[in-house]
Amino acid sequence: MGMDQTKLVGQSVVRFGAPRLVVAGVLGLAMVAAPAARAQAMHWGGVHLLLMQGAAQQQAAENTPPVANAADTSNTPRVDPRDRPLSDKEKFRKLRQERNELSGAYKTWLTQDVAYIITDEEAKAFKSLGNDEERDAFIEQFWQRRNPNPDSADNEFREEHYRRIAYANEHFAAGKPGWKTDRGRIYITWGKPDSIDSHPSGGSYQRPMSEGGGETETFPFEVWHYRYLEGVGDNIDIEFVDTCQCGDFHFTLDRSEKDALLHVPGAGLTLYEEMGQAKKADRFKGGIENLGNGPLGQGNESKEFDRIEMAAKLFAPPPVKFRDLDAFISEHKILTGPVFPFDVRTDYVRVTDDTMLVPITLQIKNKDVTFTTKDGVSHGVVEIEGRVSTITDRAIQTFEDTVEITQPQELLGSTMQRSSVYWKALPLRPGMYRLDIAVKDVNNKDHIGIYARSLVVPKFDDEKLATSSMILADKMEQVPTQTIGTGNFIIGNTYIRPRVSKNPIAPVTFTRDQRLNCWMQVYNLGINDKTKSNEATVTYEIQDGATDKVLLATSEQSKDMSAHSDQLTMERTVPLAGLQPGKYKMTILVNDAISKQQITRSVPFVVE
Repeated sequence: MGMDQTKLVGQSVVRFGAPRLVVAGVLGLAMVAAPAARAQAMHWGGVHLLLMQGAAQQQAAENTPPVANAADTSNTPRVDPRDRPLSDKEKFRKLRQERNELSGAYKTWLTQDVAYIITDEEAKAFKSLGNDEERDAFIEQFWQRRNPNPDSADNEFREEHYRRIAYANEHFAAGKPGWKTDRGRIYITWGKPDSIDSHPSGGSYQRPMSEGGGETETFPFEVWHYRYLEGVGDNIDIEFVDTCQCGDFHFTLDRSEKDALLHVPGAGLTLYEEMGQAKKADRFKGGIENLGNGPLGQGNESKEFDRIEMAAKLFAPPPVKFRDLDAFISEHKILTGPVFPFDVRTDYVRVTDDTMLVPITLQIKNKDVTFTTKDGVSHGVVEIEGRVSTITDRAIQTFEDTVEITQPQELLGSTMQRSSVYWKALPLRPGMYRLDIAVKDVNNKDHIGIYARSLVVPKFDDEKLATSSMILADKMEQVPTQTIGTGNFIIGNTYIRPRVSKNPIAPVTFTRDQRLNCWMQVYNLGINDKTKSNEATVTYEIQDGATDKVLLATSEQSKDMSAHSDQLTMERTVPLAGLQPGKYKMTILVNDAISKQQITRSVPFVVE
């Protein structure tokens, strides 16, 4: 064949020399040559080769480079598909990726500082930002959403978070920074446990009955106990074990993992195994735990899914409380699902000359709440978030809370006929505000209600008689000294639970078997310069709502209530059994003999 040689290796062709070969399939191989070339056929190992001889061979023999042919592409460099010019769409995508690439402090913030507390949605949104200004604004808003006191210049949540990171790095490092360990992660996410059962050296261990009882030897381990973790549950025990005995305590769902004698036959037996009522081999029957049988261990298998669910919640970002409700308040988002109805009442009580206490009372009908029943107990949960803002939309006060309704299943029917009441008192300066409230039925995520109204906090003139709101309540009583001024429904030394109507102008409703409790304060009474006491007469009246006819009336003197004060608290309880069903009006008249002023307040009510 001379200098033109072709070899077949497997199903591939290797070419030597000048001729150009083109593979024509597994069984065929052809060489392209000049039209004037002479062809010669050969059969080699079942593969037909077509050898083209002619001008190319003659030129090679004369040591002259072959003349390039239009079909000759052997010396032309191949173009890598990856090096081809990008389309406009691909250029734009590449530019956007480069622009959004995180680096430096922003990457550290996302992957280290807030790695355990940022939600997937927040992380995705942060990565999509295109410039540092947007990232800075996002970070500021991220911390603000978690700030327990939005009006404060200091963010308590952020300060506590970085303190936890520093603590984790100092106390939980084990060949890696403390924040990367399981103990560090739990501490950063959930804070200091309420108690720790620590066994830093392992050793002899008496199992609790829930783990089978009996004595064994263990690796170093710790059990962290939290009385309550929001979004996780009550009485949470988290176990960490150091099986390598190198200081790296890792989280475990398997309480038997700390047992150093688990795989040693006849050692570390449980109580039943010692008594011959169980075999150690029975522990290894599958599941996430290899606990032996014991007096209180029969239900362990059924609780494995609960432990898996608990672990999923522990290692998820902690919930941003009521963040789904925040959009309805801060952005005035429109409801798309069924409306969750609730009623709101606001009252005003003077605290100082420049501060008013504004009690906000919410009433929710239990029949509008979705209940879930488990183990014979029915449970309903309602989340409440509220905000008071100025007319320029600057938040002044915020509040959030949860109302839980728990009843035995057999009493659920009667519970549905009643209402649940929530109360929050906010200190505000006189002025005009906007009150926004959003409520959510936890067991029905699309069941949300919103409330938005103006709030005019009055300012009292020091020279004129003035009163607080008149509150009609279904329950009123004195409270112990240690609870004065604290707790729900407490104003001063009185527990008072207001009745709430459907709207601000509708009358509240009582039944004939109830008592009508009336509470009001009067301010700026005149004081006698000689006796240093007040001289006012307070008259209470119940009038017919249609005719204003006085049905019940009684009076008392201010000196019998608080003789030396310019402020009086009036409390009166009236049985309603003597009133027929109908519309009525409760009126309080204060006649100040010293300042020669009178003031009257009236509130309608209905007896059913």
